[in-house]
Formats: sequence, structure tokens, C-alpha cells
Amino acid sequence: MLTFERIAVVGAGAWGTALAQVAHRAGRSVTLWTRRPAQAEELRRTRQNERYLPGVALDPAIAVTADPATLAAAEAVLLAVPAQALRDAGLALRAHLPEVPLVLCAKGIDLSSGLLLDAVVGDLLPGRPLAVLSGPTFAREVAQGLPTAITLAAADEALGEALAQALGSAAFRPYWTDDVTGVLVGGAVKNVIAIACGIVGGRRLGENARAALLTRGLAEMLRLAQALGARRETLMGLAGLGDLVLSATSAQSRNYALGERLGQGQSLTEAQGTSKGVTEGVATAAAVVQLAQRHAVEMPIAAAVDAVLHRGAAIDSAMEALLARAFKPERG
Repeated sequence: MLTFERIAVVGAGAWGTALAQVAHRAGRSVTLWTRRPAQAEELRRTRQNERYLPGVALDPAIAVTADPATLAAAEAVLLAVPAQALRDAGLALRAHLPEVPLVLCAKGIDLSSGLLLDAVVGDLLPGRPLAVLSGPTFAREVAQGLPTAITLAAADEALGEALAQALGSAAFRPYWTDDVTGVLVGGAVKNVIAIACGIVGGRRLGENARAALLTRGLAEMLRLAQALGARRETLMGLAGLGDLVLSATSAQSRNYALGERLGQGQSLTEAQGTSKGVTEGVATAAAVVQLAQRHAVEMPIAAAVDAVLHRGAAIDSAMEALLARAFKPERG
């Protein structure tokens, strides 16, 4: 079986920092790379990521660097930059990344091209085996070593199993699959539905309404995934339903929290201004709607979120339009 003793993590936000801790706990030699030399110096000096993950100590054994040349020694590379920053990161690093497996850890759809993120990575960093890590995870809990289950997808299941063994531990349990598309779609769409559920919370429309949105949002996720060739059971697992439940029901979720602030009357600029990290669902809402239209997939909740975020629609008008839709049988 393949083994991966030296792991590099690209991106020192909350998720990248947490994944560096995960790989270290699994017994790997870990390098955490950030594009900002000042951040690298601060992390080396304080062992604290105060901006993105305050209060969680970075293990002293984890090397921190802003020098891309140090990535050449890695046997696998985890790409933990935000979805819309992935293209720039790939361009900056492709001369330095070795031809080793890449693990995509972002959740979203590339807005500039409308492509799923595996296609973006394949275009920028060709010739490297690719896997995707996704599922119900809050970075802080992962970094603290609290129990977590997650999906690791790779077209080559042997690669998926080997990466799961390399990253897994008693508290971090990867389940592998070969359905890369299903895992990517689940991770992207759940952020959009989480914003919708946050709006419902902020408007105080009740738990019934949130449960309905979550369930019908899952139906939208399933329709898009199956149109792209994914398997239904993937979306009923950790990377679909599991991640959706987590993100759409907790104020710890940046997407839910942003939706809640919108529901309370804040503008998008105001709602984004209080977040320390990237709220992936904002850009993904527009990209999801474009992708759904290309494949003739009906996604009214995602379209309503996009209309509120990017097209000047009033929240009450968007909700009224959803509630005015014709009654129909429940068949997905």
C-alpha cells in the first residue's frame, strides 16, 4: 500500500491549520505553507493562529514556511485555500509542487469558469493524482482533536484508502469513496443552503421552516449531483447530508451566520464584515445557479439565495416567490 510520511498543507487559514494538526496526530511529518511571510513568522514565533483559529496551539513539530521551494519534499499535498483562491494558488505554486497526490480540501465551485474544483486543479496542476476531502467539519473542533468523520474521495480507490490511512486517527475518521463528483457537489451546495437556513433563523420564521428548507435543499443537491453523474448514496452520506446538517443548523457555520445576519436586516457588506474567514457560499451561490442552468436542473432555493446576494432581490420577495410555487408530489 502507498504510504505518505511527509505531508504539506497549502493554506494557513483555520482549515489548513486544523489539517496540519490532523496530519501531525496521525504521525506524519508536516509542513504548513502560507503565502504571507509575516504570517509564517508569527506562527513560528507564537504557535498560535490568532486571526483564524485563536486559542488553539499549533504543535511545535509542525514546520511553518512561506517558501514554496520547501514543498518539493512532500509526498502528498493538502490544498486548503478557499475555493475562489484556488486558481491563484495553483498558478503560484505549480513550479514548486512535486508530482505527488493532491488532496483538495476547499468547498465550492470556481466562479470564473463555472467548473467543479477538480477540473480547476487538473487544469493548473496536471499529471498529479487527485483526491477530495470533505464532510461535516468545523475547523476548531478538528484542531482540538474532537471526534470527526469525513469523506475522502479519489477515482483510484487504492489512493483514497492510502490517504485515509495516512491522515486517520482515533478522533479523525476518513471514509473513502470513488465518487469525486458527488463529494464536490455536496460540499459546494451545502454552503448555499446553509445561507438560506440562516436567513430563516434571522427572520425568526421557525424551526419548521428551517427543516423544510434543509430537506428541500438536499433535494436540490441530489438533483444537481445526479445530473453530473454522481451517485445518490454519496449525497446521503457525510459529504452531503452530514455536511448540510452541520452547516445549516449551527451559528458556528460562517454560511449560516452570514444568512442569519442578512435575515436580521444587515446588508451583504455588513454581514461579511464581521467574518474572519471566507464565507464560501456567497460566490458559490452564483456559480451553482449557472451550473444548474447549464444542465437544466431546477434549484429554486439556490436561485433565491443568489438573487438576494447578487441580484438585489429583497428577502421577503424571494421568500414569497418560493412559497408561491405550485404544490407538487414529493419525488425529489
